[in-house]
Amino acid sequence: MQLVLATRNQDKTREIKAALKGLPLEIVTLPETESTKLKETGQTLEQNALQKARTVCKMTGLPSLADDTGLEVEYLKGAPGVRSSRFAGNQASYLDNNLKLLKKLQGVPLKNRKARFRCVLALVLNPDQHYLVEACVCGLITKERRGINGFGYDPVFYLPRFQKTFAQMTLTEKNKISHRGKALRRLRRLFEKLTTGELT
Repeated sequence: MQLVLATRNQDKTREIKAALKGLPLEIVTLPETESTKLKETGQTLEQNALQKARTVCKMTGLPSLADDTGLEVEYLKGAPGVRSSRFAGNQASYLDNNLKLLKKLQGVPLKNRKARFRCVLALVLNPDQHYLVEACVCGLITKERRGINGFGYDPVFYLPRFQKTFAQMTLTEKNKISHRGKALRRLRRLFEKLTTGELT
């Protein structure tokens, strides 16, 4: 099966390909000219993921996979949430978003910096058939950026159990425990059921 990734984020593409390796899938990405047509106008992660996957499925006539991920900070009442990638503005860089978040939490003690990453994956097989899978991981927001790996909010998302931020982990380590890694493992199981005919 050919599967088109409905994203222009090369970091997400790398993580998705690593997690789905070994499945009977030919994973393809959109040309840059087509990826600019992807919009996120929904009020929830689920709506955004499904919107992108449906758009690409319609454009290509092929099964499509989209992801929408949000960082939800308890102290900020769930923000940045669905606006995570645009927290510091529509053209914000990873660094811009990180610095705005750290500024918002300036002076807040570590015990009050609880947060969770939530990932929703939308698989659209055709206009009448789609599946959603979701997973999350809980942690704390650091007081400064740590680590050079990963992307997005990885340098400020700290997991006490591992005493590391996501940006201090290798991709393999991160995929074992991350929100997207968990969601992609659920997606793998979904593909296996589709392949064996358990799901139609």
